[in-house]
Amino acid sequence: MSEPLDAVFRAAGGRIMAALAARFRNLDLAEDAFAEACARAASAWAGAQPRDPAAWLYRVAERVALDRLRHAGVRAAAALPAPAPEPTPEALMAEASPIPDERLALIFTCCHPAIHAEARAALTLRLVCGLSAEEIARAFLTPVSTLMQRLVRAKRKIARAGIGYAVPGPDAWPERLESVLSTIEVAYAHAHADGAGSGRHAGYAAEMLSITATLAQMLPDEADVHALAATVRFAEARRPARVSDDGVMVPLSEQDPARWDGALIADGRQHFAAAARLAPRRPRVFAALIHAEWCTRASLAEPPPWRNILTIYDALLTVRDDAITRLNRAVALAEVAGCEAALGEVDALDTPGLAHFLPYHATRAGLLHRLGLKDAARAAYDAALALCPGDAERRWLERRRAEL
Repeated sequence: MSEPLDAVFRAAGGRIMAALAARFRNLDLAEDAFAEACARAASAWAGAQPRDPAAWLYRVAERVALDRLRHAGVRAAAALPAPAPEPTPEALMAEASPIPDERLALIFTCCHPAIHAEARAALTLRLVCGLSAEEIARAFLTPVSTLMQRLVRAKRKIARAGIGYAVPGPDAWPERLESVLSTIEVAYAHAHADGAGSGRHAGYAAEMLSITATLAQMLPDEADVHALAATVRFAEARRPARVSDDGVMVPLSEQDPARWDGALIADGRQHFAAAARLAPRRPRVFAALIHAEWCTRASLAEPPPWRNILTIYDALLTVRDDAITRLNRAVALAEVAGCEAALGEVDALDTPGLAHFLPYHATRAGLLHRLGLKDAARAAYDAALALCPGDAERRWLERRRAEL
């Protein structure tokens, strides 16, 4: 994807998908038509970019969809309204909706309860956020083939059940909320993993700040909503200190708290206080507490709060025991109980998807490195680098490997 097209895709892709879905009441058709429009833009924009790139993509995708309906002989049955003069994504999404954010509205729409729970977030990440099957599979520690089967089944279910595009009202929000939150978590994780903010998912970072704020206004009594809003704010507050002047990732324990965003931290604390008041033992509340604990550090002169972090992870394991939680806990365990104990915990993890999970190999590499197991550390660094980290993370991994 060219740089201009990639920028438009990031900025307006969700709105265009939402507008197409609203126009045709068919998510599968909307996805295919938008993909074809992007493919045509790649060559058509080689000379000059159109005045309104988002409207261009929408109009071309609309024509593609209409052509496919004509060829299938079902245009009459679809009872489509006559197209308005030069419609734009913004005009279509201006229709009355109980959800004020366009991408959030489409996320809620895609997380339909008729779709199997395991496929809702994956389908939404594919359609709304533009993540590849490989990226989604790594996020869920699932083989790509398994994920593709789930996506195919979900699309078949949508077609057979006649599930169309309809933004759900407040009564339908609770049953879709878990899938919505999982989608937001994975989308934000892809943005957060790129400390320098140079990758194609970087735009999700600021967008998820807005989306979680909207979600907290919509559902002010949901602890998980406030907890996720707090986590995103604490994590984004640290972004200014995450990359050194020469473009290399700075580990959290080495970041200068003086460079963190105090306003975002204060906002995060408000959301965390609400979450802790509503349901203090929810997994997402414990996860937010870990971020909150890091954000209490005032300067590099203060030692990192490793023992407190480990204690919170131990509490988190009582309500959510999974491979990613144990992997993150091992980082704190190494600082409290030593690298040998931490490596034992990491090597005991037997989730197959970890083989394609970059933080797993990076964590192992760091532990092996510190234990002086150079050959194994090199292999682990190579495995991490093979999974295409962001530019700042790649430089840090390469620098650490070179130290061997």
